[in-house]
Amino acid sequence: MAFTTLFFGLAFGLLGAAAKLSKAAWLRVPVMTVTSLLRGVPEFVILLICYFELGNILQGLTGGRVSIDPFTGGVVALSIVLAAYSSETFRGAFLSVPPGQLEAARAFGMQPQQVFFRIHLPQAMRFALPSLSNLWQNLLKDSALVSVLGLEELMQKASIAAQVTKQPFVYFLAAAFIYLIFLAISNVVFARLERRAARGVAAS
Repeated sequence: MAFTTLFFGLAFGLLGAAAKLSKAAWLRVPVMTVTSLLRGVPEFVILLICYFELGNILQGLTGGRVSIDPFTGGVVALSIVLAAYSSETFRGAFLSVPPGQLEAARAFGMQPQQVFFRIHLPQAMRFALPSLSNLWQNLLKDSALVSVLGLEELMQKASIAAQVTKQPFVYFLAAAFIYLIFLAISNVVFARLERRAARGVAAS
């Protein structure tokens, strides 16, 4: 669920950042307003709204019966939250790329899409990766919230085992260690990504 959420959350985060950097006020202002509201609402509340109301909304739009399972509700809710936060991360990262490099790329005759994918996006990712690492760690921990919807993920399994064996300390501690292992692996992966993104950049 965390990996699925990461994919959709970052994809919509990029779109949100593009909207925030747009010169069109009709696009920029609504997106900035919505993301500000989302970042001010607890993830747990967004999770409950998506799970219990998303099906009703889709049912009203399609006219058919729509049922949202815990996995889908969790992915939608956490993707919305991640998109709101990552859009700000990407916006700041894109603004951090020196404008002179973009102008030089255009002067060499690069098309707008070439400038974006070869110059703008790779350098923006170098600035964005530290914040994205923090967002991923928060996402990994927030995935435990979905257990309240009945999804049998790590915390739900630990809770079931704790109730059956009457040893909550053992199983919840085991779940905590598993989260720590995932986070430790994530730190190594992001550290390598940051070193790769910083190739050719002089150390300050």
